[in-house]
Amino acid sequence: MKTSLKKAKITGVLLLATLVFVACNNEDSPAPLEEGVINVTELNTSDEAELIMEEIVNIEEVVYATDEIMAVSKSPYTSGYLPDCVTITTVVSGNNKEKTIDFGDGCELPNGNVLSGIVTLNYSKNMDMATKTIDLSMQNFTFNGVALEGSASVERTRSNENGNPQSHITASFEGTWPDGGSASFTGNRTREWIEGYGSGFWGDNVFQISGKGTYTGKQGNVFIKETTVPLRRELSCRFVVSGILDISRNGAVASLDFGDGSCDANGVLTYPDGTSKEIFLRRFDR
Repeated sequence: MKTSLKKAKITGVLLLATLVFVACNNEDSPAPLEEGVINVTELNTSDEAELIMEEIVNIEEVVYATDEIMAVSKSPYTSGYLPDCVTITTVVSGNNKEKTIDFGDGCELPNGNVLSGIVTLNYSKNMDMATKTIDLSMQNFTFNGVALEGSASVERTRSNENGNPQSHITASFEGTWPDGGSASFTGNRTREWIEGYGSGFWGDNVFQISGKGTYTGKQGNVFIKETTVPLRRELSCRFVVSGILDISRNGAVASLDFGDGSCDANGVLTYPDGTSKEIFLRRFDR
């Protein structure tokens, strides 16, 4: 099932580190989940919020991993994910290293998303540490026209029990969409880099994601979202390709199955009453 590759406030750290959010086709969606629990607009906005989170996390991962790999190999390295329109500046002060990632007035990434403004990372300059904390903040940052502000904290482990890099992210964001509506998201996520680390090509990178968080939609409705089967994100695809996410509100729980690993924009939503429907995961109308 899957097709490949503004004013906001973050209080803590990366949920759009928590959940993968759903979107439905306006033409073919009765009230998803159940009447009064969630509507089509909220589903669409929540999925776009997830995309923003994933992209911000990818940026952090790419920049930090580049630093890490070069420190170990003592040779130049790039994954090719960030285009030439991105300017990265490094400032070392005492034991701290600051990376400023500047997207200027608008810079298009390989997947077609357009970002502007600045993402800043701060972490220890000691690249031999097995685990460290990476603090992330944003200034005048927009993602496909959605304005964001905020900060994030990432606990980065070089090698977990599976021998893979892993990040535990805690975050809280608020974003303002071009239509003036605002949505927020807070929570925790664990993101394991299971394929492609250090390969030199971003297109083979694969991540396994689990976590739980809270999404508050433009209409003020609050939803709890939690992965029950880890989500699989392949950077060569704009969509999560497999895994299951539970979505709950006021005791009613629905689940979204992202499929069998194929790269497409579809998922199967199972409503609280047990009935299921295939839905379309729309991201910025692409």
